[in-house]
Amino acid sequence: MMEHHDDEERRRWQDPEEILDRVGVAPGGIVADVGAGDGYFTLPIARRVGSHGIVYAVDPSVERLTRLHETAEEEGLENIRIRAITAEELAVCEGCADLVFYGNCLHDFADQADALRNAMTALKPGGRLASIDWKKEETLLGRDLVGPPVEIRFGEEEAIRLIGEAGFVIESVTPSGPYHYLVLATRP
Repeated sequence: MMEHHDDEERRRWQDPEEILDRVGVAPGGIVADVGAGDGYFTLPIARRVGSHGIVYAVDPSVERLTRLHETAEEEGLENIRIRAITAEELAVCEGCADLVFYGNCLHDFADQADALRNAMTALKPGGRLASIDWKKEETLLGRDLVGPPVEIRFGEEEAIRLIGEAGFVIESVTPSGPYHYLVLATRP
């Protein structure tokens, strides 16, 4: 499997700017990017929310978060708060976030229900959850398999069920590029 984090090829099939347009990331917003890794979505979110906004970058990998921190420093982005924890451990704040963003990671959480409870805790009433994830089908890019193994991916129906059971109101489920779907939901 090829790794795709922040490269030009990935941007052809998963454009973070287009996704953030659809999700509604706005200047001054407070966003929790859960599963942030080395910042494929975190960095564009930080640029969008600007100096009056905050991005919580949550990931268990200190190595990947260190790369994110270095890139943010190079770009002069001072609005990223790094949290080296799992999505299940704790919410980054209570009722502070406008958006919790899961970029290709809901299927990876050890306990999706705990992660979604923490998302609910972090969101302001009326705040949104955006979960983009891999379609439950083999993904070939040229001759290379990309993404996680099909057997650990969630289909749209499973993602909707998990998110709904956590108490979110599903707004929409739409395709996002050739390999992904996007679930938008709201905290009541």
